[in-house]
Amino acid sequence: MFIIIKPQQPEAILWQSLSSVQNLSHLCDCDSKRRTQHLPNNSAMGEVDSAFIQAIEHRPKLTITEAEGIPVIDLSILNSPDISIEKDCKKLASLVAEVKDACKKWGFFQVINHGVSLECREKIDLASRKFFALSKEEKRKVKRDELNSMGYYDTELTKNVRDWKEVFDFTVENPTITPLSHEPDDKELKELHNQWPEYPPDLREVCEEYVQELQKLSYKLLELISLSLGLPAKRMNGFFKDQTSFVRLNHYPPCPVPHLALGVGRHKDAGGLTILAQDDIGGLEVKRKTDGEWIRVKPTPDAYIINVGDTIQVWSNDEYDSVEHRVVVNSERERFSIPFFFNPSHDTWIGPLEELVNEKNPAKYKAYNWGMLFTHRKNSNFKKRDDENLQIHHFKA
Repeated sequence: MFIIIKPQQPEAILWQSLSSVQNLSHLCDCDSKRRTQHLPNNSAMGEVDSAFIQAIEHRPKLTITEAEGIPVIDLSILNSPDISIEKDCKKLASLVAEVKDACKKWGFFQVINHGVSLECREKIDLASRKFFALSKEEKRKVKRDELNSMGYYDTELTKNVRDWKEVFDFTVENPTITPLSHEPDDKELKELHNQWPEYPPDLREVCEEYVQELQKLSYKLLELISLSLGLPAKRMNGFFKDQTSFVRLNHYPPCPVPHLALGVGRHKDAGGLTILAQDDIGGLEVKRKTDGEWIRVKPTPDAYIINVGDTIQVWSNDEYDSVEHRVVVNSERERFSIPFFFNPSHDTWIGPLEELVNEKNPAKYKAYNWGMLFTHRKNSNFKKRDDENLQIHHFKA
């Protein structure tokens, strides 16, 4: 469902604002007109659509390099009911310094004692598994499309290559307002509405409860990052009024060609922050800044993995980097993960924050509209593009 909204005056001020193998036939669309990757005769899936096959230079390595040094940051002090800026000044300053170091060196870090209850995480994990265990026909009753990008989807593209996954997306704010198209002269807006399946019957309630918890964590992290840049804690909060944030339930089925395909191809996240819950299987790989090596992030029980998105890279004027990452798959076990994409409102203009720009450190980017970039990136999930997907380097000053 979508509703077209007539254009309104923009804000004047910038800062105001997949279960078992037999259920995977949809991932093996063996169109005879396409090239296919032939598998051994004992393969359960026969042939794999060539749309999944990565170019040689982007295929995952068979050897695994596990991450050493990605920080694990303890947020327990933020959950204390009697926290005092005066009394806990040194502890808070130490925490901010940890966040700064992690953002500078990695662009990724993990958080523990984050305040999200284990029960809440377990409930959404179970509901996700129940949903993806449904038949293909049942899941496609809530299939998303280019006009409403919320719901179920199993043919997503990353850099024009199909991902080995199926997803279910839902917004934080329902409805969520975004531009109708990415064309600068098109001022029409649309509403994205969440689509909820009949089963599991508690999916909506569980997801909405989870969102409330992740919202609290998102603002804690945003304020820590703001402080780490030498800014007031709530400096960036206003950009997220009427936010375009969304949550994704991911299912990565067992893949018969894990050396040729990826669960998600290499990419950077366009928004502010991503907060990822992953199961104990693992599969997230980060491109290490020092040498460009792909490093596997080993799952830490009850932790969240945080990464800085392009938006914060621009706001920080390249003080922090949004780091490329991808997801590998395996041939034996399915994997589940739940990323929360913390994104600003559609009418926010993204540019280096004025406090971080001076004569010696001039603005490295021209301002761009978040909603237009968000819509452009969303559209590229559905069909191959002849031109390059919009990236922040297109807005370099």
